[in-house]
Amino acid sequence: MRFGDLTYLEIQRLARAGCLAVVPTGCTEQQGPHLPVDFDTWFVERLCQAASERAFRDFGVQSLVLPAIPFGPTPEHRNYGAGYVDIPSELHDDLVCATLVSLAEQGFERIIVWRGCGGHDLQGAVRRFNRTNRYQAQAFLPSHPYHDIWCRLGDPDVSGGHADSFATSISLHLRPSAVRVNEIVDPAHPPVDWQDPDLDFARYSSTGVIGDPTHASAELGAKLWEAVVDSVAETFQTIAASPNDA
Repeated sequence: MRFGDLTYLEIQRLARAGCLAVVPTGCTEQQGPHLPVDFDTWFVERLCQAASERAFRDFGVQSLVLPAIPFGPTPEHRNYGAGYVDIPSELHDDLVCATLVSLAEQGFERIIVWRGCGGHDLQGAVRRFNRTNRYQAQAFLPSHPYHDIWCRLGDPDVSGGHADSFATSISLHLRPSAVRVNEIVDPAHPPVDWQDPDLDFARYSSTGVIGDPTHASAELGAKLWEAVVDSVAETFQTIAASPNDA
């Protein structure tokens, strides 16, 4: 269910009944010449909603999905010159932590933060909340299953990273009109140092793409999407069934 569709009394009843709260965190940044800049935000919100529905259908787990936070730290994309909203990491952490506190105040005991951008390190914000909140609440920051699913259903020899065949396939499946198909190219680029604290994608790729998007297809996207939704729904079920250590 969508948090924003309900009244405050309906939310209050669900929180008291043990419903999960899910906080999707998105990003606004370049996604190469073929995908729109809202991909991370669109994908994370669509995924969390679909996983919420499947977790209820398959496991009876109730969860409320908040609207995705659309902005986050994106300094590695600034040098492409357009298409970004770059939020300082400290401000982003504070926003996520304040969101968690607001949900805990309302009675949610288990809160999932699902990142739309794998480059966002929110472990500090989640740990801070779990250490300092006054409520019987615990936040979770699950890891992403995307790489393992790509290796199983796609091709592990096809390089990935950003606006790659995984993201492009899912876009072709779910919103093909948003994909600029004629702009899908395989840019040559050197290996990326993902641990570089001053990472700048423009040093590696003239197009903004990291990896090879040319192996994407709508058919592959359908398979990837089903597997990802199943995996995230199972994660929701696991967290719902876990003991509350708060």
